[in-house]
Amino acid sequence: MPVLVASDLDRTLIYSAAALGLTMPDERAPRLLCVEVYEGKPLSYMTETAAGLLTDLGGTAVFVPTTTRTREQYQRISLPGPPPPYAICANGGHLLVDGVSDPDWHARVTARLADECASLDEIRDHLMSAADPVWVRKQRVAEDLFAYLVVERELLPEDWVKELAVWAENRGWTVSLQGRKIYTVPKPLTKSAAVREVARRTGAELTLAAGDSLLDADLLLAVDRGWRPGHGELADSGWTAPAISALPERGVLAGERILREFLRAANPAR
Repeated sequence: MPVLVASDLDRTLIYSAAALGLTMPDERAPRLLCVEVYEGKPLSYMTETAAGLLTDLGGTAVFVPTTTRTREQYQRISLPGPPPPYAICANGGHLLVDGVSDPDWHARVTARLADECASLDEIRDHLMSAADPVWVRKQRVAEDLFAYLVVERELLPEDWVKELAVWAENRGWTVSLQGRKIYTVPKPLTKSAAVREVARRTGAELTLAAGDSLLDADLLLAVDRGWRPGHGELADSGWTAPAISALPERGVLAGERILREFLRAANPAR
């Protein structure tokens, strides 16, 4: 039976220049492969070694990119290896099958959101009224499912995100701060639900996952084994669980280590 590997992308497998975390001397830095270009400029990277490991993984397991990115943002990424048969976008709001969103899955998700939590309009209105233009650079709605702010971190008041999280909690939403982005996401909109659906369709008996942010916690708890890097919201909070391995590596080298762990777990004979 197949092994299913569901992995977050940004700051887990792929990294912006600001998130690379290259602390070694320049002459010892790993060779990098650009995997995303935006507006004619390189945006995201992984090490060349990680690229080879991901290619190997694609031949060993069902690899499922699992991201909070919109479909448009995800499709900018060119991952090495065979094209993934499944991908999860918009934090579980869209399940792509051979690159096309499954309409039945999306309809099920949107119906659940309408039944179980406050509306996107209410959340967006609150964000617009509570956020200060001094530190907000952009306000965005993603796939008509959730909203986020792009902010100047150094100007963001220390307790603002915590206060937003309390307000959102009472309305069935969760908040995650990732780099310069503050996400507000409905609680029923989860990566884990979409991964369970892929596992059902593929008949996977072993499920593996990795992620770095609060929005990945449900994913990690839903699989047989999981890994988190030494950076990100989960590491900063000390979050862990019995089947979760907390890795010491930070930055782009953490992505390399995560792929090694996936391969070892998917094919112990290697």
